[in-house]
Amino acid sequence: MSEMTETPTTVSDAEDARLAAFDALEAAGAAGQPQWLAQLRKSGIARFSEKGYPTIKDEDWRFTNVSVIADMDFAPSVAAEAVDAGYLDSLEGIEIPFQGLDCHKLVFLNGHFASHLSSVGTQDGVILSTLSEAITAHEDKVSARLGSRSKEDANGFAGLNDAFLSDGLFLHVARNVSLEKPVHVIHVGTVAGSVSHLRHLVEVETSAKATVVETHVSAVEGVYVTNSINEWFVGDNTQAEHVKVQDQSIESYHIARFYSDTGRDSHLAHHSIALGAAISRNDLRTCLAGEGQNCVLNGLYITRGKQVADHHMVVDHASPRCESHEYFNGILDDESKGIFHGRIHVRQIAQKTDAKQTSKNVLLSDSATANAKPQLEIYADDVKCTHGATIGQLDPQSIFYLRARGIGEKRARQMLVHGFAGEIVERIECEPVREELDTLVWDRLEDQSLA
Repeated sequence: MSEMTETPTTVSDAEDARLAAFDALEAAGAAGQPQWLAQLRKSGIARFSEKGYPTIKDEDWRFTNVSVIADMDFAPSVAAEAVDAGYLDSLEGIEIPFQGLDCHKLVFLNGHFASHLSSVGTQDGVILSTLSEAITAHEDKVSARLGSRSKEDANGFAGLNDAFLSDGLFLHVARNVSLEKPVHVIHVGTVAGSVSHLRHLVEVETSAKATVVETHVSAVEGVYVTNSINEWFVGDNTQAEHVKVQDQSIESYHIARFYSDTGRDSHLAHHSIALGAAISRNDLRTCLAGEGQNCVLNGLYITRGKQVADHHMVVDHASPRCESHEYFNGILDDESKGIFHGRIHVRQIAQKTDAKQTSKNVLLSDSATANAKPQLEIYADDVKCTHGATIGQLDPQSIFYLRARGIGEKRARQMLVHGFAGEIVERIECEPVREELDTLVWDRLEDQSLA
């Protein structure tokens, strides 16, 4: 399902610069890339040239103004300066979660793989590498999947990623194989004034199992852009989980898209935890194309200052007997803004659909705002579909109840807000990730006054 976008009547200087940067990229690397990748890049820049950046005139973007990104000429990402093996531990004031997790670890600095900071093991039936390596070493698997979803997306950011995609995760789990350890992908923004086009490609075949954790942090103050895409392909009778924690600098911008195709009787869970960035936008596009699937889209955003956190999703029920549950909670302070726009599309063939969509927001300040737009588009008649949205402040009676038991007002507010956030965190299936994230959220709430 394509998004409605308007074709700009003029091309900005920044858009001209993007087109010129693409010409330079093609001139530098045309001879070293396979033909199918060259075509994907050309298709991406053509879509961007036609559509440009989304604007607030676009219905799907009317609450999120990305003109600041469109008006700035960000340089393509370059490799960071050489760093020593203790770099991640030496970052002052930056806490990278899940460092103690028993996992495969891939570290990217400004979008470029840092092999000496990474630790990637091997397992029979599993291909785990960077995307740039896989394009050469496993071209048949990459070419069959890369861009198959994104190239149908008219959004300008998706077009730019197709055109400039650099590196990211490649994971392929073979039939009947369970990935023994989670994969932790760490992105560290290191260069102000740059844009990184990250790309992750994951395929989990029939009756397989995998967990991927994705973390975004900043090691630099200043404006930069992360423009990332995940493409996931989940086979029949498969279990897959993706946990994304975005805690970047308050001056940065984070644009992300998550596409997934899922098979019969499969289970896919995606969790989006948005804590940082001046503007974060997460677009989720899920197609339930096989019978008996279960999909959970789960999100939490905690914002302050003038942050904007936007989650926009489309769940396409294209087969019978599928379940999709979307739960998104926002905790908004100061003048920050949260946006939830969800659409459940139930095709005529998708009888026995069970779909639920909820958006709940707690405003900690009179100046904070939340915009929620849950939608149902149903063409089948034997379905169970619900949606709802709530926006409000903490319940005074609940605060009074806790204070009457000797708990101070600030602590009482923290406990209530933590419980609200816990509704989302507790759905994470990977236990060590869930436990550490619960602690991270509590620490973040303690940092806020909640007065």
